[in-house]
Amino acid sequence: MRIIDLRGKRLTRAEMLAAMPRAEMGTKEATDLVRPILDDVKERGAAALRDFEEKFDHVRPEHLRVPVEAMKQALDELDPEVRAAIEESVRRSRAVSASQVPQDFHTDLAPGARVAERWIPIQRVGLYVPGGKAVYPSSVIMNVVPAQTAGVESLAIATPPSKATADGLPDKTILATCAILGVDEVYAVGGAQAIAMFAYGARGSEPQDGEVLCEPVDKITGPGNIFVATAKSMVSGIVGIDAVAGPTEIAIIADAGANPSWVAADLIGQAEHDELAGSVLITDSEDLAKQVQASLDQRVPRTEHAERVATSLTGRQSGIILTDNLDQSIDAANAYAAEHLEIQTADADAVVPRIKNAGAIFRGPYSPVPLGDYMSGSNHVLPTSGTARFASGLGVHTFMKPVEVIEYDEEGLKTLAARINTFAVSEDLPAHGECVLSRFIKDPYDKATIKQQEEQAGLR
Repeated sequence: MRIIDLRGKRLTRAEMLAAMPRAEMGTKEATDLVRPILDDVKERGAAALRDFEEKFDHVRPEHLRVPVEAMKQALDELDPEVRAAIEESVRRSRAVSASQVPQDFHTDLAPGARVAERWIPIQRVGLYVPGGKAVYPSSVIMNVVPAQTAGVESLAIATPPSKATADGLPDKTILATCAILGVDEVYAVGGAQAIAMFAYGARGSEPQDGEVLCEPVDKITGPGNIFVATAKSMVSGIVGIDAVAGPTEIAIIADAGANPSWVAADLIGQAEHDELAGSVLITDSEDLAKQVQASLDQRVPRTEHAERVATSLTGRQSGIILTDNLDQSIDAANAYAAEHLEIQTADADAVVPRIKNAGAIFRGPYSPVPLGDYMSGSNHVLPTSGTARFASGLGVHTFMKPVEVIEYDEEGLKTLAARINTFAVSEDLPAHGECVLSRFIKDPYDKATIKQQEEQAGLR
């Protein structure tokens, strides 16, 4: 892994941000490829979806919408140990999600003057579950559970068809997970074409599709590759999105007392996802850095996806950041704003409150990232590429929207009417003031007598 040496340097905020390792993303090229996909799905619906599945996933699904019977069969055939693991993950996720539900409230400002806030579930959401180099039933859980907890009325899942199945349906573990969660609207559609289907809807092209294959959604969530991320960015505004996700990443703040073998294993675990995945060690101990590198040299050749891991660890998006002390390590971590931030220091509890930017914080050596990926109860759909400086991970709040309810009666408005008019006139929006005054005076358009009318009406 390359070394980024910050020791002895006093960097400005801009210089610190620029020093962080990041993957290069070919967004322009992706945009040029995604635009015609979005347009074609919008125009031809299911016919275009089948064409793109055949082109990109090398499968032409007979059933774009997965039959419910196939999901039930997948659940019946699921390995009991895998089922138990999935059900435990669901149980823990439901427990945490239940605690996240925001509460309605109201504020009484004066007699007859109340502002309330309601949290309203989004009506229909499209949840994307990636395929590609791995199968992610865990992402089904991470998307579905908070949406269900929020009270979303209509949930649809899109996930690529599997080349391993003769019927062109998605991976059976994903289908079984959908069945466990009670989701019956699942589509064998991946990539940018799935995002287009959610954004625009898709009419059917074959009898099994029905007249309408998929109705449009209000919001799209879930991670994916650069083409999925680009498609989400391009349809945002037509629908809501959770985020535009980049490659996955981990940063580890570690001191001299950290276990170098565990640190190395955690860096490898994240690098396994993708050649563009970022694995970053931030440490004030050069000795630890050398020990971690030595452990990597031993471990990487022995892991199953050694070539992918090696490409990731030696890429520009990965590296070892050497710092003068723990304070500078924390500064670097806040600048990097990792999707996953592990803290393996002598006093992790003292470090946690000082972290301002991270998708999720994994405190101590026994809270590794895979715990959050599968079973901790937290959500693994998290902000990437430094966006944790202003964004947060997926949760119940993602699937709800706060709506204020303004509840003023006659007396409540009357006490403010003259002041509202004054404010409106100062902004050269007199009709705003006239709207309010019309409820209390005879002629709000007679500016010469406005104050007199206000006094007579008891507004002053």
